[in-house]
Amino acid sequence: MIIIGEKINGAIPSVAKAIAGKDAEFIKNLAKIQSEAGANFIDVCASVEDSLELETIKWLIDLVQEVTDTPISIDSPNARICAEAIKFCNKPGLINSVSMEGDKIELVFPLIAETKWECAALLCDDTGIPQTGEKRLEVFAEIMKKAKEYNIAPSRIHIDPLVQMLCTSENGILTIMDVIKEIKKQYPDIHVTGGASNISFNLPVRKLVNQAFIVLSMSSGMDSAILDPTNKDLMGMLYATEALLGMDEYCMEYIGAYREGKFGVKK
Repeated sequence: MIIIGEKINGAIPSVAKAIAGKDAEFIKNLAKIQSEAGANFIDVCASVEDSLELETIKWLIDLVQEVTDTPISIDSPNARICAEAIKFCNKPGLINSVSMEGDKIELVFPLIAETKWECAALLCDDTGIPQTGEKRLEVFAEIMKKAKEYNIAPSRIHIDPLVQMLCTSENGILTIMDVIKEIKKQYPDIHVTGGASNISFNLPVRKLVNQAFIVLSMSSGMDSAILDPTNKDLMGMLYATEALLGMDEYCMEYIGAYREGKFGVKK
């Protein structure tokens, strides 16, 4: 499972306060604890007004890179910000995200084409978020046409099938699971990602719903997620699910993660 640490996001009140107050130590600690917990990427999302976003992204990236070598996930709905922020990173990471909306792909794909940068791609276009699995797969097909045009291997792409609130869904996550299965069927090397916490908005005991979602989505083929790697219950669920799905020979990863204190109470 590819883990994209979600904790450095200006949409989180404590992080917004740290950004406003230029509390560098708070941000660096978030980067450090996520890296130590096993994050493969550290997501950096400013969530500030447009005029301040680029300089804030740079400040955050610089702080993260002071304390960890874990690659950066540049997170912004503005593709131009993502494109500009690439130059602040010491090594290739992840662009989060592009889509078929506007010229986002045309801005980002040429920049990362001949690099080792990876990219998250959302299954939406200028009409918004498709409400059916069939339409999402049509958008997916268009994204992959662009990837082929720029010679970007499927293994460098993380497709986000768009996880929405469970409480407003008519059929739970059945549509999402069907889309994930078809994507992995067409491109076995591609990654499927998503914001694990999106599913539980407006529900009580959100962590429980998030954990259940992770188990079901992993069984359908999701192998990347934006989540809190410091949540030991969630991390334990990840390792256990991998073992149950036959991805962990003799449960060695599960046992090793437990011994390292990544989940459970180490005796």
